[in-house]
This record gives sequence, structure tokens and C-alpha cells, in this order.
Amino acid sequence: MRAILQRVSRAAVQVNGALVGEIGAGYLVLLGITHRDGAAEAVLLARKVAGLRVFEDEDGKMNLSIVETRGQILVVSQFTLYGDTRKGRRPSFINAARPEQAEPLYQHFCNLLSEQGILVATGIFGAHMAVELVNDGPVTIILDTGDLL
Repeated sequence: MRAILQRVSRAAVQVNGALVGEIGAGYLVLLGITHRDGAAEAVLLARKVAGLRVFEDEDGKMNLSIVETRGQILVVSQFTLYGDTRKGRRPSFINAARPEQAEPLYQHFCNLLSEQGILVATGIFGAHMAVELVNDGPVTIILDTGDLL
């Protein structure tokens, strides 16, 4: 699994002009799933996202997790995170998991975050989405479960 995590003051996602997910302060997580991923990777990534300390404490230091700040998370599926651009000019998405594998893992990841007391909003899996965010900092972190093992 691969995630682009952005600390935000707010974020929202629309499908066909209708608001389907919205959060205040917290994270926008763009989530990519590869065919090698399973439940173990979802657990590992959810723990890392929930425990990552990138929110400022009273001294202005990045020392607090999203759980400690009672932040919210908007999770948007994004198979293009596994785009391979090494050859040619059009990305290959052969490394992205098929929807029948990816969607249950996406839902599992979201549920794992919710189980940790985090309010989680989502986009609609597989839909064309318009994502709006205000990156706070800016703080943007790339997480890959292959690097976390």
C-alpha cells in the first residue's frame, strides 16, 4: 500500500458536483493499493497513519498524532499512485490492484482508522472525484508499506 498523507486544515471530495466527504483539520490520505497487498499491509499502514506525530504541540514542535489532536481523515482511493512511468509517455497501471481486490482493502483501511477513534470520511471508490484541500504547513508525507516492514 502507498499513501500520500497531507496535513490539512480542511478537505472535501465531490462526485458529479455532489459533496460526498468533508473534514476539518486532520489528514487527506490518497491511498493506492497494489496486487501484493493484503490485510496485514492495511493494519501496518493504518497504525502508522494514526501514530505519526506531525501535529504541533504547545511549543510549536511536530509532536502530536492525529489521535491526540482529535483530527479527522479523508481517505480517497487513488490507483494512479502505482503508475509506472519508466517507459514511454503513458503510465502503466499494471502494479495497481484490480478493483475487486482493492476496494475491500480500502474499506478495511478506513475501518481500522475508525476503530482508533478517528472520524473518517471517504470518497467513492472508483468514481471520478474532485478533491479540494488546504494543505497545512505544508506537510506532505509519502508512506509505503514496503518501506515500513
